Amino acid sequence: MPAAPLNSSSTPPVTLLSKRNVVPDQPSTMADLKLSASDLPMLSCHYIQKGALFSRPASSPSSASLLLLQSSLAHTLSLFPPLAGRLSTDPATGHVYITSNDAGTDFIHASAPGLSAAHILGSGRAPDFVNGFFSHDRTVSYHGHNLPLLAVQVTELTDGAVFIGCSVNHAVCDGTSFWNFYNAFARVARGVKRIPCLPDFTRYGDNPLMSSAVLRLPRGWPCVTFDKTAPFSERIFRFSREAVLKLKAVVNEKKDSAGWIGVGVGYEFDPVEMMGKQRNDPFYYSKNSNQQNKLLSNGVVLEEKEMEISSFQSLCALVWRAVARARNLSLTKTTTFRMAVNCRHRVEPKMDPLYFRNAIQSIPCHATAGKVASRGMRWLAERLNESVSAYDDAKVRSVVKDWEASPRCFPLGNLDGASMTMGSSPRFPMYDNDFGWGRPLAVRSGRANKFDGKMSAFPGREGGGTVDLEIVLAPETMAAIEADREFMQYVSS
Repeated sequence: MPAAPLNSSSTPPVTLLSKRNVVPDQPSTMADLKLSASDLPMLSCHYIQKGALFSRPASSPSSASLLLLQSSLAHTLSLFPPLAGRLSTDPATGHVYITSNDAGTDFIHASAPGLSAAHILGSGRAPDFVNGFFSHDRTVSYHGHNLPLLAVQVTELTDGAVFIGCSVNHAVCDGTSFWNFYNAFARVARGVKRIPCLPDFTRYGDNPLMSSAVLRLPRGWPCVTFDKTAPFSERIFRFSREAVLKLKAVVNEKKDSAGWIGVGVGYEFDPVEMMGKQRNDPFYYSKNSNQQNKLLSNGVVLEEKEMEISSFQSLCALVWRAVARARNLSLTKTTTFRMAVNCRHRVEPKMDPLYFRNAIQSIPCHATAGKVASRGMRWLAERLNESVSAYDDAKVRSVVKDWEASPRCFPLGNLDGASMTMGSSPRFPMYDNDFGWGRPLAVRSGRANKFDGKMSAFPGREGGGTVDLEIVLAPETMAAIEADREFMQYVSS
């Protein structure tokens, strides 16, 4: 039976029942960890807020579950000692460190007597009450100098379901490190004695992310760079495996047996109109073996299919195109689509896949609204593919060098009204978490770092290539994208 609709004018209360300080069950011997050029820009970002909903068996008493989770957290912290520490700034140098001083983390017990699992699962809309499942609401990471770097909140719902939400300082870890911690926490609670994916705290001698530059902060502390009060609409769009494969096939579709593909694949276009819009663009034949570039007689630019566009790049191209169209931008307005790239395997020598802390950089891809509309999904996906493929050790180092010339916090937001930022990853093991009650029913996020144009990619619970996109947009833009036939034909729910 579906849950009764909630009154949209009020958010069901989440009641705080207790808060304890949990320290590692083994004292830390770890030396201070200096924040890198990938960590420092995150000091102005909110804490990461992610969590999962579980269906707890009726035979599992609440008090016993809480004691188990608390002791499991204490043991997990001994494997992740930085999360039980605090940030510290060396007054002599201005460098910021993670001090693993066993100061502890918050362990919070809460209840939501007016909510059930069905209220969370029953709609693609992201209800406001989910924000109450997380501590450190809209807390800027710089405050980790005084506040815990981690807070775990266990919220019990009226039907016995449990939501375990974690808030982690974003200057201390990225999504890879976050989910490695969450997975380890679940394994310990489930009774796993040997944790297979321990974090790597190695101080790499040639770590290109490390820098001697000093980030000069404004008087007081840094703030987020977007308007926290701006209204937005949030929805989770689900894409089935079949829909994702269909989209990928459209983007990679061959138009003839010669292996060439038109830039207009995936939308209807008039070649004559395209010529008029792009009359000053060079017409070309993509390089093929020893052939010279050529101009096609019909004026339509064709490109050789030299790359296989991935499912996720296809999905990003679909979203980029739909949001740009929904915003009704001027054709000459430059749009930006940003993606986070994992640097761990891109640098030389390669870092451990479980290197703890941030090891990400942001890739911006630009295109005018006119090109986004006229060139089609294939062209957009190729721009994304090329940007990711070209991100190597030299690129990582050049981005760090550019940052060192002008150290700054990360400018998160949609400052020009034409930007989109894709975060998280459908490859993160979000549904591999089992605290002894089975796999999660759902994964949700809090209010942190959300603004018009912010998107987060989650794996679908069904696995097998399914994707859930959490999209945040201005209300009028959300209404337009929900009426976009090209976009919505791929949405499952």
